[in-house]
Amino acid sequence: MRYHNITKDDMLNGDGLRAVLWVAGCCHGCKGCQNPVTWDIEGGLPFDEEAREELFAELEKPYISGVTLSGGDPLHPANREEIGNLMQEIKEKFTDKTIWLYTGYEWDQIKDLPYIGLADVLVDGLFVEKLKDEDAFWRGSTNQRVIDVKEVKLRIRIEDHDFEVKTKNAIRFLQGGDKVKVT
Repeated sequence: MRYHNITKDDMLNGDGLRAVLWVAGCCHGCKGCQNPVTWDIEGGLPFDEEAREELFAELEKPYISGVTLSGGDPLHPANREEIGNLMQEIKEKFTDKTIWLYTGYEWDQIKDLPYIGLADVLVDGLFVEKLKDEDAFWRGSTNQRVIDVKEVKLRIRIEDHDFEVKTKNAIRFLQGGDKVKVT
């Protein structure tokens, strides 16, 4: 895997102060993309041990909320294995940090990747220039979605089961195909 930059103390690509890894490689070619220099899978620098240490040094800082993986597209097919391994390593070493993942792929295209559940938040979808919105928090265009991966994965796991789940609101799943009752 290759990368272009590690941004420190970023406030624009996720909640809180974050470290951002700008990965090389994107096959979407979105018109008006803010980072076309990152499209070339052979561009940038190798994500080697020195780069990993630089990223991890940022994540060790107590005021850093987590890491954002962007690019390019971290889920470019050539990046997927290393991104999955990196996400696993981050979750193991930095249990209190969140992972935000930006991708041009839509949720339904990538939801079954074995490591996708390691992301806390996923911003999906192509950048569409005619839908660009400067006020769309954490998105470049209004078609893109900010997805709470943990919540979505929980709903998928419990879809076919009958039991009660307690979160901020008590949510009861009733037997017999009844609708979800929020109490």
